[in-house]
Amino acid sequence: MAPLFGALPIEVGVMNTLTVNIHLMLAAFYKPTAQRRRILIESKAFPSDHYAVESQIQWHGLPADALLLAEPRAGEDTLRTSDILDLIDRHGDEIAVVMLSGLQYYTGQVFEMDRITAAAQARGCVVGWDLAHAAGNIPLSLHAWNVDFACWCTYKYMNSGPGGISGFFVHERYAHDAALARLTGWWAHDEATRFEMTNCFVPNAGAAGFEVSNTPILPAATLLGSLDVFALTSMEALRAKSELLTAYLEHLLLTHAAAAVRIVTPRHSRGAQLSLLFAPAALEPVFSALTDAGVVCDERKPNCIRIAPVPLYNTFHDVWRCVDVIRKALAAITPQAA
Repeated sequence: MAPLFGALPIEVGVMNTLTVNIHLMLAAFYKPTAQRRRILIESKAFPSDHYAVESQIQWHGLPADALLLAEPRAGEDTLRTSDILDLIDRHGDEIAVVMLSGLQYYTGQVFEMDRITAAAQARGCVVGWDLAHAAGNIPLSLHAWNVDFACWCTYKYMNSGPGGISGFFVHERYAHDAALARLTGWWAHDEATRFEMTNCFVPNAGAAGFEVSNTPILPAATLLGSLDVFALTSMEALRAKSELLTAYLEHLLLTHAAAAVRIVTPRHSRGAQLSLLFAPAALEPVFSALTDAGVVCDERKPNCIRIAPVPLYNTFHDVWRCVDVIRKALAAITPQAA
């Protein structure tokens, strides 16, 4: 799995599900002080991330303003890197952890993880990333970017389903830091002496030293099957096809549905996903038409449909058929939209 994340094998592990791992990583890396107590996330983070961070702050007995939100400018859908960097610059002395999404779940925006990581660490912040929508979608270089920690699920582009086993990353520079306080269990104990049952904890080196319980065999086996497929290609090859698929999707939408659809995903900062905004009255008819036609996508009320052609298995004909269904559904609502 490490090559998908630009990581060393010692830096990655699999356990639990995503939000549990976020909590475990924050337990290790969120060490608030009187001066440096805030956590920076995006204002429209996935709710589970928001709740996890908010509850960590509450757990430490800190006030609500320890949660610092990065918000788009008025009238804009996505965050500008310059605004994130400015926020870090202005509040860097107060921020303990920066934890953003590598790829924003709602808008599909890819953040400049390398620049944000470097800027935050220069101000003394720990940097973690939620890669739920980036894993298996875009090339990543977590080790080279010097990321402190990251977490991801495997049920989007990595082919499992809801509740599939999650992955996590801890940078190599923490590999032998036994003094780093964390929540542990017996599976984090040095495997060479684990069964001696001494009750004297000695952590495994690397990410394995952050594990808690036995890895569940069946979810891990299904993940291994997915990783075997990824091993037949490369993230660079998948990304090249993905860029073409998504560009074709964008072209067809602008050609056949521009009057009824607004694409909020930035053209030059995206993965496979396009997030489309419709008039609220059009959302259900369009989404129902897609579902009835066997086109698997996702709706977010009141007016968003997310479409993500996946290069491992989607074709250009799939993309064409998807937009054709949208075009016909819009025509049934407003004939001039066809």
